[in-house]
Amino acid sequence: MTNNDIFKKLRVAHKLRDTDIIDILKLVDFRIGKTELSAFFRKEDHPKYVECGDQILRNFLNGLVIHLRGPMPKKGEKPNKETSRKVKPNPYDNKKDFNKS
Repeated sequence: MTNNDIFKKLRVAHKLRDTDIIDILKLVDFRIGKTELSAFFRKEDHPKYVECGDQILRNFLNGLVIHLRGPMPKKGEKPNKETSRKVKPNPYDNKKDFNKS
């Protein structure tokens, strides 16, 4: 599976448009144009197809984490509602341990 395949699958799974992906990449200070981005989503036999490099996919994944969870608070800073990360609660935290009697 290539980086392009992974990028395409993430795009579909999260229902992202080109502008959404560009905004996500901006979260990690990575700038890319719509035409450069669309070249990654073309078929391999298309003349304008471009292979997605590791750096672009890595930056997209890092930006996606920030987009979904929010920015991480800086060291020494107390997290507040605006800067705290949005993490889903663990559903197993409230379950009883049935092994203990």
